[in-house]
Amino acid sequence: MRINRIVKVIIMMTVISMMVIIMMTYSAIPASALGSKENKQQTVQITGQVRLVGSAPLSNLVITNENREWYISREEQQKLWQYQQQIITVKGTEYYQDVTFANGKPAGRQYFLKNIKIMKQP
Repeated sequence: MRINRIVKVIIMMTVISMMVIIMMTYSAIPASALGSKENKQQTVQITGQVRLVGSAPLSNLVITNENREWYISREEQQKLWQYQQQIITVKGTEYYQDVTFANGKPAGRQYFLKNIKIMKQP
């Protein structure tokens, strides 16, 4: 009976210790490191090459020109799939996310396009 009580106390202390460690870990991570912050949206017209980047299952379509890459939203990728490695002109809504490293330092911006309309095909 006494051993039973000792085991219960040890289990309870272990659980409490684990909870304290988890809470300390999450309180030490800056909020910006837990995700990206989405920013303002604007309508843009872009001419660039449609490319497939990444590796399966996390591949993405992007439009690349001399200034930057725009990641195409998942819903819009079907529209551009047939234009891979070709240069096209599109109009769409641009938005970006400020990306941070796990330590909270800025890692730059990632640009995205949605609501795409193809203006000029090859």
